Amino acid sequence: MRATLAVLAAGVGLLVSAAPVFAHHSFAAEFDDKKPVTVKGTVTKVDWMNPHIWMYIATKDDSGKTVQWQCEGSPPNTLTRQGWTKQSLKEGDEVTIEGFMAKDATNTCNARSVVLPSGKRLFAGSPEDNGPQGRGAAKQ
Repeated sequence: MRATLAVLAAGVGLLVSAAPVFAHHSFAAEFDDKKPVTVKGTVTKVDWMNPHIWMYIATKDDSGKTVQWQCEGSPPNTLTRQGWTKQSLKEGDEVTIEGFMAKDATNTCNARSVVLPSGKRLFAGSPEDNGPQGRGAAKQ
């Protein structure tokens, strides 16, 4: 009995110590609200999973070279409540993403809105994510 309790206590201790690893990050910690960005290109991949969806876009830089971008959206359940489905954004779609640059200077942004090939604009942010409200984001 004591051995079982010791193993259980150790397991709970490991889970509790790992909790910060899975904690939600702050917009301000990763993205710069003073650096809006617009990315136009072709969707190469969409990861529709928690804690946030990720959209991968192939675009051209000023020299015409293909550049890969990754854009973070809100959590899947938030986007679903805003009218998104897993089929809203598909590989091969030509899109325009408005968002904010990552502070680490990589081709990463926090997406606030996505304009689909049809011209429909989808809000990709979340009121709870502490990102800049109303800047670069339009509701559907």
